[in-house]
Amino acid sequence: MPLTIAQVSSKEQPTWCPGCGDFGIMTAIKQAITQLNVDLENIVIVSGIGCGSKMPHFMKTYGFEGLHGRALAVATGVKLANPDLTVIAVTGDGDGYGIGGNHFLHTLRRNLDITWIIENNAVYGLTKGQTSPSSVKGFKSPSTPNGAIEEPINPMALAIAGGATYVARAYSFDMPHLVKTIVEGTKHKGLSVIDTLQYCPTYNKIQTMDWFKQNLVKVETLGHDPKNKAAAMELVLANSGKMPYGLFYQEEGKWTYEDTLLGIVGGSAAKADLNSIDMGKFMAKYR
Repeated sequence: MPLTIAQVSSKEQPTWCPGCGDFGIMTAIKQAITQLNVDLENIVIVSGIGCGSKMPHFMKTYGFEGLHGRALAVATGVKLANPDLTVIAVTGDGDGYGIGGNHFLHTLRRNLDITWIIENNAVYGLTKGQTSPSSVKGFKSPSTPNGAIEEPINPMALAIAGGATYVARAYSFDMPHLVKTIVEGTKHKGLSVIDTLQYCPTYNKIQTMDWFKQNLVKVETLGHDPKNKAAAMELVLANSGKMPYGLFYQEEGKWTYEDTLLGIVGGSAAKADLNSIDMGKFMAKYR
């Protein structure tokens, strides 16, 4: 029997600001889980530090709230230890693209079978509104009182070029589309990167609800072929017109890091026979 939202939800409730896009992302993840046909004990949600990184607290799955910027490293370890698990990483844009940028790049080239959902509000919300890697040039904040002088990061271009095999942008207030994207991304065999635009009502006064309504367009209406990598790069690099959201690129059948590694080491740690492991020689070496 399919799971219900109540079965997926824990008793803990979020304390986010009213209107925060994290509410929509949390609800979408719960709805997606009810559609995945995966037992809750076989799902692990990994997060870093940030407003939305409390996500594991609100789910009845297994969860791990790690260090700032280290969610992908933890998710990698979970997947390698037990590849049968469905692993979903949830981070903010500062968490994932800033301090976690190095893990972002190396997770891309490994193409692990995990799903990474980025809560992208283009600001550091938890630490009072500083400029993040996604903030637009000129964004004024406590860390950039005269306006940010850097160009914002282009995570979709990096994801496609770096080796992710499912690259999509979603919007937290388009719930049906977000749920569909998470379900499809999680079912995809390989690394799924879902950059999820959201509204921060407290600290980002530029990308408001009205701004998103006026500046977003669905990829599906543009006649884009997500199997065409060159066209996907052209689309995510375009700086004119409205910002597209949807599935930019998908490559199926590519090798994954964990499958290749397991072929070398002969099995996962989760299924290893611990009784056959002799640590005596190792311990004797370092006494």
